[in-house]
Amino acid sequence: MEGCVISPRDEAEMSEAVAGADGPLRILGGGTRPIGRPVAGAALSVAGLSGITLYEPGALTLVARAGTPLSEIEAALAAEGQRLAFEPMDHRGLLGTAGEPTIGGVVAANVSGPRRVTAGACRDHLLGVRFVDGTGAVVKNGGRVMKNVTGYDLVKLMAGSWGTLGVLTEVSLKVLPVPPISAALRIAGLPTAQALAAMTTALGSPYEVSGAAHLPGEAPVTLLRIEGFETQITHRTARLKDLLRAFGDIEVETDPAVVRELWAGIRDISTFHGVAGDVWRLSVKPSDAPGLLARADAEGAALDWGGGLVWLRLPEGTDLRARLGAFGGHATLVRASAATRAAIAPFQPEVAPVAALSEGIRRRFDPRGILNPGLMA
Repeated sequence: MEGCVISPRDEAEMSEAVAGADGPLRILGGGTRPIGRPVAGAALSVAGLSGITLYEPGALTLVARAGTPLSEIEAALAAEGQRLAFEPMDHRGLLGTAGEPTIGGVVAANVSGPRRVTAGACRDHLLGVRFVDGTGAVVKNGGRVMKNVTGYDLVKLMAGSWGTLGVLTEVSLKVLPVPPISAALRIAGLPTAQALAAMTTALGSPYEVSGAAHLPGEAPVTLLRIEGFETQITHRTARLKDLLRAFGDIEVETDPAVVRELWAGIRDISTFHGVAGDVWRLSVKPSDAPGLLARADAEGAALDWGGGLVWLRLPEGTDLRARLGAFGGHATLVRASAATRAAIAPFQPEVAPVAALSEGIRRRFDPRGILNPGLMA
């Protein structure tokens, strides 16, 4: 069935497709995130499972089928002055892909943007899931169904499982109101260590900073974001400028379009778009970031989450983990050729006890080993 695309129209057909599969299945959402080891097998698309099935703005709750385009969900929320607070990244510019990101793909990859530092990750806003496991059984957990048939917290387990435990068919999410105003504070010229100190100071303040990023290089810039009502923004901006005056001059940007563009660029790592090289994503302690940057000797870098998220661009085929040696955190190879992703483990290798636990969970939900086999190996 290599090269075949299976496109179920509903959950029942998805269940039949998985139950009747006679070989590996490569799970497809919008096809915008080819991350992980290449998977051989028939393509199983969730595109036919599309549409918002429930949206209650007053209850801050939205339920949608997994193949629903993210743009459709964001448009529905925007019409009610609401949003996905975890600010999911759009990988298309970075990875050079087309298509439409789906909400199921966002959840499966636990995609979270700059606001994660205060609002939490995608999994923290996930209320419930429905999915088809590797046997073809429909499993539901959390949200409105409140049925936990396995004893696992499947809501948390499915977020970031990359389709290796089950094929998502529906997700329930908590949504939040859009603040009336956003402002960006910019500090130019800070070395990475000083930028980290500035971001740490801002995030540790009572002024509700919802984004803290740093772009090193020849013209480094440090960015902070605050959101809220006009009187709050005025007060908090003034206090932050006073708090951070030792770090240099601070520019404040309040034009909505400019602020959106700034943070969309941070979210989507626009500095690496159209530039050659592999891209790695490190999750580390912010205090470790300067030393890791020095050891990585990267061709490009960007820091988000107050320094806890480090993006690096390196020559093609570089094994960053071998270059860094032991460090506290994990490194994910996000952009590379299929050959490099086959040769270098894209996901951080797990220590033996965790690997054994992960394998046991996969056997429980996919005993035949047919769902995205090897993608996270």
